[in-house]
Amino acid sequence: MNIKNRQTPSSRLKKKSDRRQFLGATLRASLLVGSYFLPPMVVAKTEERSLRVGYLPITDAAPLLIAHARGYFADEGLKVEKPLQVRSWSALAESFMTGKFDLTHMLLPMPIWMRYKNRLPVKVLAWDHTNGSAITVHHESGINEFSDFGAKRIAVPYWYSMHNIILQMGLREVGLTPVIRHPASPPGSDRVHLVIIAPSEMPAALAGRKIDAYIVAEPFNAIAEMRTGAKIMRFTGDIWKNHPCCVVVMKEAQTRQQQIRVQKSINAVVRAQLWIGNNREKAADILSRDGLRYLPVPKDILRHAFTGYDAHTYGKEARPWAIRHPEWDMQRIGFQPYPFPSATRFIFNEMKRTRMEGDTDFLRQLDTDFVVRDLVDIRYVKKAVLDAGGLDKFGAVDPLHPWEREESFML
Repeated sequence: MNIKNRQTPSSRLKKKSDRRQFLGATLRASLLVGSYFLPPMVVAKTEERSLRVGYLPITDAAPLLIAHARGYFADEGLKVEKPLQVRSWSALAESFMTGKFDLTHMLLPMPIWMRYKNRLPVKVLAWDHTNGSAITVHHESGINEFSDFGAKRIAVPYWYSMHNIILQMGLREVGLTPVIRHPASPPGSDRVHLVIIAPSEMPAALAGRKIDAYIVAEPFNAIAEMRTGAKIMRFTGDIWKNHPCCVVVMKEAQTRQQQIRVQKSINAVVRAQLWIGNNREKAADILSRDGLRYLPVPKDILRHAFTGYDAHTYGKEARPWAIRHPEWDMQRIGFQPYPFPSATRFIFNEMKRTRMEGDTDFLRQLDTDFVVRDLVDIRYVKKAVLDAGGLDKFGAVDPLHPWEREESFML
């Protein structure tokens, strides 16, 4: 099924009202007042201080980390502290919102929740990567396709995540019903139980049979494959072709008041994406605990996460059959920076259909065209891509319409 101009996003939020009030109050005070109305002298001093980068220890963060490791930020004249690692999406979001980080990556649905639910002035400036996730199942689960998920328990990393959205799209496609906080279902049920588990805890939870499967970013699929014998049921990029997952975000005030600094930051990230695409094994080695230790993962696993995608291992002879569209000529993880509006549209529309904890009524009150225009600022990434030689440097594009694409979703 080819889908044109549909949408998708998701990520996890805690429902406690006191926490939301704290975040809302803190952010509106520190970001809106402290950033929007800075006098020129303060803005200048902000330009001079070090750029603070935060990240979750997953392959999604690779462009930010490689930009630091290979000196691309420094080449742009930016002072950049060593990127700071945090362990959960909630911690990353809170650290960014309260001013601990200037630049970070986030699951694409997260900025939608932050900007339109909590009125926090975050802007998406580029895609951080494409694909890079999979559905992993226990080797004795008997799960080979979406229709086998009835009455099973599946972990997602965050309610507001691409993982939750893509999973639920697939479940609905085969007539299954995703449920949250629901009693266990008997065998044969059409209900599929979704739970939140931190990515780093997923392989152990799967090996211990606390869950039947999970959907998450790398390297946690590669870890389970190589250390516990788990199986990849499907690669997410084989379901939604070249889908975005994490995006590069900064605060809106920066995009208005620190335009040179923002452009330099995006230049460095785009340059890193281009280098990674041409040097996958070297990137894995640099990021690994055997290299510069940005990620607490050995290089053999990271190399597999960056390169392990072939039809012989995962094609129709395999069980499960994880690659069903070899003609798409995909990579396990891709690094294309331009945020196609068609994908934002697709994500947002699918978000409205996705089950999550908490109040999601705000999604249905928003106009899709408005969100597509308002959420993403393409100025900086478009200039960076053109300076890097054009969008075709990052993969095949329509030569007549390089800044447009049609979204493809097929089970």
